[in-house]
Amino acid sequence: MIVIGLTGGIASGKTFAGELLRRRGIPVIDADMLAREVVRPGSEGFSEVVRLFPEVLLHGEIDRAALGRIVFSDEKKRRQLEAIIHPRVHAEFLRQKSLHADSPLVVYEVPLLFERGLEKEMDAVIVVDAPESLQKDRLMKRSGLTAEEAERRIGAQMGRQDRLSRANFIISGRLSEKDTEAALEALLPKLLALSPRR
Repeated sequence: MIVIGLTGGIASGKTFAGELLRRRGIPVIDADMLAREVVRPGSEGFSEVVRLFPEVLLHGEIDRAALGRIVFSDEKKRRQLEAIIHPRVHAEFLRQKSLHADSPLVVYEVPLLFERGLEKEMDAVIVVDAPESLQKDRLMKRSGLTAEEAERRIGAQMGRQDRLSRANFIISGRLSEKDTEAALEALLPKLLALSPRR
C-alpha cells in the first residue's frame, strides 16, 4: 500500500482535491472528519474538551465556532486542544488505514501534516497551494470570518514557502475543477509507481 499525504493551507483547495480523488475510487481519509468524530458527544475526547472549555458546550454539543474563536486567539489553549485531539485522530487514522490494506493507494487529507511530523509516515506528500490573499477571501466568504480572524487562522499554520519546500508534488489551488482533475490524473501514475516505505 502506498500512503500519500494531501495537505495545504486552510482554504487552499485540498478538500476539493480529496473529493476528486474519492470520485476515482481512491480511499481518502479526512483528518478533519476524524477530528469531529473523536470529540462526538459521549466520547472521552468530548468530555476532555468540555472539561477544559466548559463555555463551548451548547445544547449537549461542542459549539465549534465558539471553540475556534477561543483557540485561534490563544496559542496556549490551541495547543491544549491539539493535545486532546491529535493523538486520538492519529490512532483513528491508523485504524482506518488498516481497513484499506488491499488498496494500492490510500490518501490522508490532513491540514497540519508537516506541523505534526506526519510526512515521516507518508510515501509522498501532495501540497495544494494557494496564495494567502485567496485563502483569506475564501475563509471570509465560506465561514463568515472577519479579516482578522481569517489572518489568525492562516497564521496558525506553517508558512506557504516552508510548506512548498517540503512537498513532493504541488497542485495549484487556483485551478478550475476540470484542470484540477487533469492535474490529478497526470499525477496518479507517478504516485502508483512509488515504492512504499513499509
